[in-house]
Amino acid sequence: MGAMNLRLTLCPRAIEDRATAPADSLPLAGGPRHFAACEAVLREAGQERAREVVAVADLGAWAARFGAETAAEAEALRARLSAPRPPFAGLDLAAPRGQPRIMGVINVTPDSFSDGGDRFDTGRAVADGLAMVEAGAAILDVGGESTRPGSAPVDAQEELRRVLPVVRGLAGAGALVSIDSRRAPVAAAALDAGARVINDVTAFEHDPDGLALAAERGAPVVLMHMQGEPGTMQADPRYDDAALDIYDYLEGRVAACEAAGIARADIAVDPGIGFGKTVTHNLEILNRMALYQGLGCAVVLGVSRKRFIGKLSRGETPKQRQPGSLAAGLAGIARGVQILRVHDVAETIQALALWRAIEDPGRDRERGMS
Repeated sequence: MGAMNLRLTLCPRAIEDRATAPADSLPLAGGPRHFAACEAVLREAGQERAREVVAVADLGAWAARFGAETAAEAEALRARLSAPRPPFAGLDLAAPRGQPRIMGVINVTPDSFSDGGDRFDTGRAVADGLAMVEAGAAILDVGGESTRPGSAPVDAQEELRRVLPVVRGLAGAGALVSIDSRRAPVAAAALDAGARVINDVTAFEHDPDGLALAAERGAPVVLMHMQGEPGTMQADPRYDDAALDIYDYLEGRVAACEAAGIARADIAVDPGIGFGKTVTHNLEILNRMALYQGLGCAVVLGVSRKRFIGKLSRGETPKQRQPGSLAAGLAGIARGVQILRVHDVAETIQALALWRAIEDPGRDRERGMS
């Protein structure tokens, strides 16, 4: 068969801080992490034909063995993997020095898995959100429907009743707000109330009207992968290759957004850790998070307080999973994640500051610290 039937993906490997990376390495999404090799996977009609770790300097020659079209695809992927990400919702994702942005979680629900009921009161939700901004959150993600495993849908009017006062309060105080909803009417009302980003856990498959809404309003979007529905998504989820299957899905949803008139610069992708995935699937995805930079979009990661942390540890409750959340979040950032969605903003900011200082000690010298 011809090269046109071959499909190539590249997952950056040998990722280091630029201070220690080889001279021929490339910047990961234009940030401070560099990669010197890629895991190249070539598939044909869904079947794997080749999988090999290839030095970036040798990638062109390796791909050329499979034809000119595969070589051109390799060059396009390498360019997307290394190009700086444009601003997202007005946030400069390249500054300062590749510092990732923190998205604070504001669940206005009585039944979310980690903090259900904590912020069901509007005043408490707004106050906590503004405290997150003070602690360093760049975005506040407001949701009024729990999508935890086994959860039941919430009536749209109840979802609106929960989120709109909180969105108004936070946006009115100057915060950048995203609305976490899978319903276009809820997202529309939230945008009217001051939200600026739509975060859809179904990547606009639950309510396709959200695509036209985002395009018409010029609202940046976050596309998340979820296998199945919240009520059933943990009932024996299966993948041929979890990381690659999710890459293919997100690539298709990015294409759907662009076809609807949403610019790629206004699209962020989220592999949906814990949404229709086993512990093994989650670990496979986290290990290969740099793969998703090949989509040319900002990458969002939400691991905060997720169930798999307790399963890998000692069965801790959600609020006891902060250390594991920090570890998983930093692993994602080490693989190029630009936006980290968390419950514990101040703690994450502190962990990130220490991690960056250790990875790049020259940064402190530039600041005049001693």
